Amino acid sequence: MPAERDSLSITNPRPAGGGASRVALGIFSSRIFGLIREASLGFFFGAGPHADVFRTALRGPNVLQNLLGEQTLSVSFIPVYSRMLEEGREEEAGRFAGAVFGLLLALAAALALTGILLAKPIVAILAPGFLGDAAQVAAGTAGVDRFPLAVAAVRFIFPMTGLLVLSAWAMGVLNSHRRFFLPYFAPVVWNASIIAALWLVGGQWSEQFRGGGARISTSALDQILIAACAGALVGGLLQFAVQIPLVMRVMKGFRPSLSTRVPGVRSALQAFTPLAAGRGVVQLSSYLDIVLASLLAAGAPAVLGYAQTLYILPVSLFGMSVAAAELPELARRSTPAEGLKMLPRVDAGLRQTAFLTLPTFLGYLLFGFLLVASLYRRGAFQEVDNWLVYLVLCGYTLGLPATNASRQLNNVFYSLGKTGIPARIAVARVSLSVGLGVPLMLWLDRYAVAQVVGLERVERQLYLGALGLALGAGVASWFELWRLRRALRSELPGLEIPWGRFGGLLFASLVAAVPAFILWRYFPPLLRVPRGLVWILEAVVVLTVYGTSYLAVSRKLGISELDRWLGRSSRK
Repeated sequence: MPAERDSLSITNPRPAGGGASRVALGIFSSRIFGLIREASLGFFFGAGPHADVFRTALRGPNVLQNLLGEQTLSVSFIPVYSRMLEEGREEEAGRFAGAVFGLLLALAAALALTGILLAKPIVAILAPGFLGDAAQVAAGTAGVDRFPLAVAAVRFIFPMTGLLVLSAWAMGVLNSHRRFFLPYFAPVVWNASIIAALWLVGGQWSEQFRGGGARISTSALDQILIAACAGALVGGLLQFAVQIPLVMRVMKGFRPSLSTRVPGVRSALQAFTPLAAGRGVVQLSSYLDIVLASLLAAGAPAVLGYAQTLYILPVSLFGMSVAAAELPELARRSTPAEGLKMLPRVDAGLRQTAFLTLPTFLGYLLFGFLLVASLYRRGAFQEVDNWLVYLVLCGYTLGLPATNASRQLNNVFYSLGKTGIPARIAVARVSLSVGLGVPLMLWLDRYAVAQVVGLERVERQLYLGALGLALGAGVASWFELWRLRRALRSELPGLEIPWGRFGGLLFASLVAAVPAFILWRYFPPLLRVPRGLVWILEAVVVLTVYGTSYLAVSRKLGISELDRWLGRSSRK
């Protein structure tokens, strides 16, 4: 181990961990507010039709946001901008950033206009299952026509997407200047805006919702839904605005333009095109999930959204945080002569990511039902909703370790400017995900959740079709990791995934889970305490014991990644 630490100190004056910790802190703050937002949505909508509409309205624009924003823009923008800064070309870097900003501003305006004018065909393409709601309402087999609601929601959400694409540009600038906290903290204001809108409008009916929400009128739910969409639009503007003062402070020579002749723009566009194609395939998978879910029984799109919120949390905290912090550093070492110097950083990034991913993986499988209950189990969100969200979360969780490891390997291709390779692998992953997910979805949608888990009385029936989509995605994540590893070894022959280290971390997780599981199994009954509060107390106590035990076991085993995540140097 001493030799490894020496190599890291020579090749990396900024050890992995500092930037990642700041990214993780910012993401953690925003995700906490994201969970509060999800709990509020669950309180008012449960896994009902209005939750389906909100998920669908967000998903289409989110596909565009991910395609044009954080996942693509940052990867094509940061390597060019970071190299200019490293070479002392700060004025030129500012002009490059200004040209990218101008092009994105024009694109954001076009997106907003498209969403407002073409909302009806967009919803028809995004959620064809909603088109049949009117006939079901007329026949008395459904209570809500989701199509017109989704059209109204999309007209708010598409302009929001344009603002969030601009926010991703600000994130790329700040990350390149090693300012990691603010851009990942900024989504706090977006989430807070939605939460405020939900409770400002829906709070007047809160007592009725606490009784289960059965007596709430459809018109009241319509008002709450539109308020949430308006809050999302305002939040998008605020998320962009809070970053601008710091962007202007760190950047020199910024001049907005629409020119593609500014140095660096064409290089960024060349990297952007194959990357956008690859991300487009991944986003196509997200789009297909919503399309397919809209064809299932009502509640499937909502359940996917609730489960994905929890699944994305460790992806963002432990995968994205390390990847975002490492990309500028890898880009500074992307010349052929320094290519092998990436290996210590890649290895450290993989181990650092796995340190918190693997206990989360096991924790979701063992304690996911409790976690879902503590977050959502109140108001309109009932026990049957709890079971289905937990099962779908388990399906996604099967691929969690592979997803986070793949983010680190993708980073190496991006820093080398070879964005086409991960794009092609993404095509294969999505094809496998859909190929497995569709037959599983159709097979599982025949089974009612209440029947499978033994619930006798439920207010509405939910079916297991959404679980099939999650299982397909989980299996395909491991396929993507296998393909990335094979492709990357031809670029960096010494690259190895530290499977032995991963096994040690999983062992530590298993040991830590034992006392937590026993405590949950024999948790003392709390008299005169509302059941919703009991779920929260149980989750806090059980998960605290699990997390504390894992840290203690890691310390006992001498796992070095613990020190890195605590912000200490590897020498300590």
